[in-house]
Amino acid sequence: MDHILPNGAMFTLAVLVLFLALLLSAFKILREYERGVIFMLGRFYRVKGPGLIIVIPIIQQMVRVDLRTIVMDVPTQDVISRDNVSVRVNAVIYFRVLDSQKAIINVEDFLQATSQLAQTTLRSVLGQHDLDEMLANREMLNTDIQSILDTRTDGWGIKVSNVEIKHVDLNETMVRAIARQAEAERTRRAKVIHASGEMEASAKLVEAANKLAEEPNAILLRYLQTLTEIAGEKNSTILFPLPMDLLEGVMKKNLDKPDKPDKEK
Repeated sequence: MDHILPNGAMFTLAVLVLFLALLLSAFKILREYERGVIFMLGRFYRVKGPGLIIVIPIIQQMVRVDLRTIVMDVPTQDVISRDNVSVRVNAVIYFRVLDSQKAIINVEDFLQATSQLAQTTLRSVLGQHDLDEMLANREMLNTDIQSILDTRTDGWGIKVSNVEIKHVDLNETMVRAIARQAEAERTRRAKVIHASGEMEASAKLVEAANKLAEEPNAILLRYLQTLTEIAGEKNSTILFPLPMDLLEGVMKKNLDKPDKPDKEK
């Protein structure tokens, strides 16, 4: 027949098993990036870790805190810019816990609190800027949002290291309007460049005309050079006028020359 332990022995065995379970539960292992916030009878005691720590069962309770950088995706927010344009913006924030005690005691859920604060700050900051600034000065907006979040989460023992705006989504109407605006801007620049080129060319032509006016023969040489260029186009017949005023300079110089004395016979 099987031996049955008496009731006293079973009770002793149960107590021994319970004691061993409580003893084993007192040993906790925390990784290098973890800290344990210890409460003794409900009051804050100290922060322990990393490594092997002892937590007295029933009397002490421990809350684990992860000190690694947390990457949190901020849900898409509907934002109305300063120039009354409706856009949808989402972002990502990078933060980590610097003070485990503050992160557990000063706020109920620091992850949820940081997420909600990031959403409201994103809407508040972007609502103070025009659409063009959202699209062109994203680095400045990232810095402003990061600075505000870092200041407000300091009391929770949290350090916000970086904020990145990922997408700024526009509706189809605004996309078409921006495309028309960009096309008009390119047309304006083209006209300005063309007008500047015409102005520079006219200044050079005036300068060239003044140079040619100083020497009448230069105008004649330029005229002959133009005729040479026309003749190079393989035309069979070329008719061109020869203004007499172009020859005045040459004729005048020839008339002004003194006659050479006749050679002696």
